[in-house]
Parts: sequence; C-alpha cells; structure tokens
Amino acid sequence: SFDWSGISPTIFGAIFESVLDSKKEEKEYSVRRESGMHYTSLENIHKVIDPLFLDGLEADFNKIKESKSTHRTKKLIAFQENLGKLKFLDPACGSGNFLTETYLSLRKLENQILLELTKQQINFATGDLSPIHVEISQFFGIEINDFAVSVAKTAMWIAESQMWNETKNIVHNLDDFLPLQKYEKNIIRANALKIDWRDVVKPEELDFIMGNPPFRGARVMDGDQKSELNEIFKGWKNAGNLDYVSGWYKKSADFMKENPKIKSALVSTNSITQGDSVATLWKPLFEDGIKINFAWRTFKWDSEAKEKAHVHCVIVGFSWIESPDKKIFEDENEIKAKNINAYLVDAPDVFVESRNKPLCNVPEIGIGNQPIDDGNYLFKEDEMREFIAKEPNSAKFFHAWYGADEFINRRPRYCLYLGNCPPEELRKMPECLKRVEAVKNFRLKSKRASTVKFAEMPRNFPTENMPTGNYIVIPETSSEQRLYIPIGCMDDSVLCSNALKLIPDATLYHFGILTSRVHMALMRTIAGRLETRYRYSKDIVYNNFPGPSPSEKQRSKIESTAKKILEARENFPESSLAALYDPLTMPEELLKAHKANDSAVCEAYGFGKNISEEEIVSALMELYQKISSS
Repeated sequence: SFDWSGISPTIFGAIFESVLDSKKEEKEYSVRRESGMHYTSLENIHKVIDPLFLDGLEADFNKIKESKSTHRTKKLIAFQENLGKLKFLDPACGSGNFLTETYLSLRKLENQILLELTKQQINFATGDLSPIHVEISQFFGIEINDFAVSVAKTAMWIAESQMWNETKNIVHNLDDFLPLQKYEKNIIRANALKIDWRDVVKPEELDFIMGNPPFRGARVMDGDQKSELNEIFKGWKNAGNLDYVSGWYKKSADFMKENPKIKSALVSTNSITQGDSVATLWKPLFEDGIKINFAWRTFKWDSEAKEKAHVHCVIVGFSWIESPDKKIFEDENEIKAKNINAYLVDAPDVFVESRNKPLCNVPEIGIGNQPIDDGNYLFKEDEMREFIAKEPNSAKFFHAWYGADEFINRRPRYCLYLGNCPPEELRKMPECLKRVEAVKNFRLKSKRASTVKFAEMPRNFPTENMPTGNYIVIPETSSEQRLYIPIGCMDDSVLCSNALKLIPDATLYHFGILTSRVHMALMRTIAGRLETRYRYSKDIVYNNFPGPSPSEKQRSKIESTAKKILEARENFPESSLAALYDPLTMPEELLKAHKANDSAVCEAYGFGKNISEEEIVSALMELYQKISSS
C-alpha cells in the first residue's frame, strides 16, 4: 500500500547508504567508497548512456515521428518492438543507478511512442498489440555486495511500478499488477573480474555494456585485487602498473569480441588515459581492433550519495566496430573528431611509451637529490641559523634547497650537505655528527634493502645530482590552472630535491622550447596527473618530446624570446612563480613575453599563427611517429 511514486530509483541506493552506520555492511561499503564504487548522479549517468545509445534512439524516434510516410505507424510499432529487444549489462552495478536510469529513459521514450500511436487510434484493448515492450528483464548486472544487489533489484521494481503508472495515463485500459517476480536472476552477486559474464547474459544477446567500475590505483590495491588483474592481463607488459578499473576494460573487450556489435562505455579514473598506462592498456587493445567512438575528457566526479567521491574521471565509449560519428566532450563543448586516440584527442593512434633517452638531440634530464634522511639534513631558515650558532664551522656546508614547492613559491629551505666534508673537519663538529648518526640509524631501520645499504654512507644522499654551472629545472608537480609550467634556471650554489627535474648543459634555446605553448600542449596530453595537477615525467614527457629543426635565424629568435621571459620575471623579484603564473595575477608583460616565445617556437615547427592546441598535439604526434619509427 506504500506510494512509491515520489521515490527516485536512482537515489534509492544513496538513501540506504546513509543509514548503514549500524549495519554489518558498513565496513564493506567503506572499502567500496575508497575503491571508487560510488552512487552515480543522473548527470554523470547520462554522460555515459546518451552518446552510447540514447541520443541515437531519440534521433531515430524523432525522424519517424516527423515523417510524412504512410508507413509511419508501422515504423513506430517496429521501433517500439526493437526497444524491447535491446539488452544491457552493468558489470559493476552497485545500487543499480545505471540500470534504473536506462530503464526509465527507454520507458519514457516508449511512452512517447505510445502517445503517438494513440493519436493514430491504435486500440491496445484488443490484445493484438502489447502496450509495453521495454521490461526490466532486459537489464543485467553484476555486483560484489549482496546488500547492493537487493537495493538494485528493488530500485528496478520501483522504476517499473512508476513507469507502469505513467503508461496508464496514456493507455487507460491497463490492468494493475505487482511486478515482483521478474527480476531475481538478472542481477547477481559475484566478483565481475572472476566470473564468466556469459553466465549472466549471452554475448550474442547483448547490445550494450555500461557502468562505473571501482577505481583503485596500482599502489593501493590489496593482494586479491592484484591477483585478479594479473590473471586478466596474463602476459601483458607492465600490467602491474594499471588501475583496478582496467580489468573491466579488458573483460569488456574480450566479451565484445564474441559479438562485435556490442558497444561499451565505462567511467574510469583519468589515469587510464595518461602517462605510461596509455601504452600498457590501450596499445594491445587497439592492435587487436578496439576503437574509441566517444569520450568525456577529465571532469570532477559527483554522486547522489551523502559522502561524495573526490576523484577525477573520464568516460570512454569503445567497440570493435568503428563509429563514423566520433565525438569528444569537454566541459560543455562537443567536438566532432576524425579519430579519437587513447589520450582522448583527435590525433593519430600514437602510444608514447617510457623512453630512457631523449627522442631528439637535446641535453639529458635527471631528477634532483633524494636525501632519505628523516629530515635531519633539511632546515628552515631560522632552524639553520640556530644550528650555525651552535656549530659555526657548519655554515659553509649549508646550501639553499629547492623542491617543487620551494621553487614555485620562491621560499627555499636549507640543506646541510656533508658528503664533501673532510673527515677531520667533521670530527670537530659534534652537532653535525649527531645528524649523521641519526641518518644512519634511520636508514638501517628501513624495509628496503637499497636504503639499508646506504646507511654505510650516511653523509651522502642515495640519489645525488649536483650539476656544475647553470641548469634548467622543471617542477614535477604543477597546477593544471596555469597556462605554463613555471620552468626556471638554477646554479651550482643551490641543491634541488627529486621533486624537480634537472637539465644540465641546457641553453636559452632549450628553455624557450620547453616553456613554450607547443611543449605544454603535448605535456598536458601525455603526462600523468596527481588528481588534476600535472606530473611532469622524464621518461614519458621530456624524453618523448619531438623538437623542431630550426634554422639559425629561428634558433636565435627563440633564444631572444626566452631571455625576455626571464627578464620579465626579474621585474617582479618579490613575487613568487605561483603568483606570476596564476592566470588571474600573471603580469601583462610576462604574458606578452610568453606569447612572443610561443610564436617563435611555432614558426620553428612550421605551425600557423592561429593553430589550436588540438592541432598542435595532432601535429606533434605525427612528428613523434615519424621520428620514433626512423
């Protein structure tokens, strides 16, 4: 007797989730939330199902509806019958949001068909025509949690009841019924990465795979999850670095191979389209024949649950049969594409793999110093002064110390480096000796054999990189809000941490190329991310960047524009690089200097003045392909 008409099936699971505190399932749900299995908002569901099938179905319906054909009624009936034949699988269905919203969307479309048919005086009372073809029996799900399975089934029943009542307002002679007997076997409790999906639905019967599988990074997966991925990706190179969600892509692709007409779209962490994951996951799939038909580039995830997910996602729609109508979505923009590669850009199918040496003839890049010292050698300025007051002879062994944060904010810490301190001199500095002994003991306690070995040399850093003269530095992590990563120059009076990349023997010309819009465009596409922040890497970004072949005049021009960037910065000695490169506070003269440098670098590549970032990336990927294959 309860009135379900006011309950939204898509947030039904979230209602239960909010009262799980006293239930035994709370611990498991906590793990699910950490793993990325979240209740999905309607907006995000439609980012998946609209381009996957719903937009096409609605377009087909409107075409028939607006048709003046004498066969219009027959076409509407045939179209409705086709809706009742489509089958959908969500292999990580959670509380059933994708399934219920898809069912509701199809039934609403079916009701529009019924409305058109009633205008044609179609009589459903005779029994010759069934008024409803879309049923919940067309929807299949796999979910690891038994409570979620129950919630998903109930949500589908609620949806069916609601839509039955809506249809009664169109077709008035429908009998009431209680539809609780139809859906017991379609949503099953199981681990989707372990079971054979054919036990849920036959591939030859299926049309679409969709959903929001769990996200869990390679470094935080538990032993069982790693074992599951190892089994799925048996024989694949570097598969141990893949996110947990990758298992659903592989199983979907394998399942679809048995029926190439199946189309899939999955929500994922953006990690699968960045860094070395692209070549690891997508290269074998592309070589096998998989194609990407549409994609949503990185967006912040939102859900209907009280405890919202704080992750950054992409959506990838893929199949074995290539779609002629490819689309890329970003923010509110829809971009028609000729080809969508695994970086989700309209460019050739290039896979930028980890490379130890630069692709072109440029200075090699390295990481800075890694002390592994438990903080014993690093000081704030006041701490350093206090230490020197106790140990005056230590002053000459202190160096300004820059990591990414210190460099971008122009606030150095200070490092006590004793690797070059003569033994007799060190013996006369008891405070320094205390630090050395503390570092030795800290390293001896490490679980890593390599760190324990470096306890034998406690005055040195396990990773040391101290170039002589001037060198270029690039912060490993930088805000995605900036048009340009703040790249700078240092000299051998300072020491840099491993949070900075160091390029010895680099020139103004190299600085100009690296700080250019051209380099930033490719970096934005292929670099890994920390949340949404850029993670600049040596082996993926720098070593794979295809440089231009400039004339002497073009090289000289880039050197000149690069110098003007540094000069523009010097006009603001009190400003941090964070302030100088914030789009809201970037000085006009610095922006102009960068724009002039961008123009000079584009000229060296032969790019037009008005070239877009998409076009730059496409051209660079073609150039990369050409250089790497030669």
